[in-house]
Amino acid sequence: MQGREGTRQRRPRLRAARVAAAVMVAAALLLVAACSGGTAVLGAGPKSKPAPSPQAQLTITPANGSKNVKPGEGITVTAAHGKVTNVSVQTSGTQVTGTLSADGTVWRSNWTLGTNQRFAVTATAVTAAGKATTATSSFHTLRPSAIFQTQIFEGDQAYGVGMPIKLTFSQPIADKAAVERAMEVRASTRVVGAWWWDGDQTLDFRPQQYWPAGTTVSFTGHLDGLQGAPGMYGVDDLTQSFKIGDALVARVSTSHHQMKVYRNGRHIYTWPISSGKPGDDTPNGTFLTIDKGNPVRMKPADIKPGAPGYYNVLVYWSVRFTWSGDYIHSAPWSVGNQGSSNVSHGCVNLGPSYAPVYYKTEVPGDPVIVTGSPASGAWDDGWTDWFLSWPQVLSRSATHDAVVAGPAGSSFVTPQSLLAPGPPASPGPATPATPASAAPSSPAA
Repeated sequence: MQGREGTRQRRPRLRAARVAAAVMVAAALLLVAACSGGTAVLGAGPKSKPAPSPQAQLTITPANGSKNVKPGEGITVTAAHGKVTNVSVQTSGTQVTGTLSADGTVWRSNWTLGTNQRFAVTATAVTAAGKATTATSSFHTLRPSAIFQTQIFEGDQAYGVGMPIKLTFSQPIADKAAVERAMEVRASTRVVGAWWWDGDQTLDFRPQQYWPAGTTVSFTGHLDGLQGAPGMYGVDDLTQSFKIGDALVARVSTSHHQMKVYRNGRHIYTWPISSGKPGDDTPNGTFLTIDKGNPVRMKPADIKPGAPGYYNVLVYWSVRFTWSGDYIHSAPWSVGNQGSSNVSHGCVNLGPSYAPVYYKTEVPGDPVIVTGSPASGAWDDGWTDWFLSWPQVLSRSATHDAVVAGPAGSSFVTPQSLLAPGPPASPGPATPATPASAAPSSPAA
């Protein structure tokens, strides 16, 4: 009995083993079916490779080999599928600078290119994946058939707070707005001003108010390659730096017979004077000192030697403020009239103890404000920039824009964008006379 019971117990184990084996075979068959391309349950097919990222493409204008390129077209570098990371321009002329767009895809030169020069441009662009591409272009700008040259009055010295930047062109300028926009002014203290034209060959930059005392001014005229008129180009850039000195302002009252002097806003002197007698009146206006001499020979231009009223004298400590011959100078012969009556030929007479003080302190561009006279100053008889109100200055600009200058350079802005336009810097004739050239004439004592 025990033996049979033992046999019966072993049979179920055999059946269980067979079932397990059958399950394993079925699983193996399913796995083979899955790997053989049937309905995928336990695996996936082969993966496709990602497409390669495109290479950056660079376009340089002017194109390689271009000749007689117009300088005003400048240089443009454009990147596709990447960003511009470096641009270098080799030339024998003025160094070329440029500005990159905010998205990094376009670089443009800032100013006109020099005339009759070869330029070699090398540019690099990089993709987001870090792949770099480099392109080059070599071209030549045109040789102009007509040119203009430019001179600046300022030199390496100090000037007064009223001094404009004064430019003179050798030929009449037709595209005045282009010339204005080629001008760059840097000032160590922020200044608002504007460019204005007196005819076709004279361009001045005048601050809205006087320059701040102690300001360092640097000027660059990017004129090489600038087309001033059809077919006529500038061939040189122009640079100059100068310093603005103390704010030395002389206020002359012909009716009160006195001259008050202010330095940096503080009243420092009141001196008795004698100004122009009736018929030779010292004119009203906001003038600027021009030059000086010690001595200056003074004689009338319209009276012949020997005729009544003729004089020929050496006058000491003389500071000129009009081309027609008005000076502030020492006049020992009129001391008895100084402070009480006007007896001069148009000049401002000072006592011999006062005139040297002013002479030794003054620099070109110091304001001389004359009031109380029955005569008005003539336009262009001296540096008469301050005869103009601020709106008149803007009206004589080709762009009609104001210029904001600071340590980093200058930019053109609409006058309306200025936060708070300042009051007029100083009194002067309300309406200047019709602009006309005025040649220097003999001084009047």
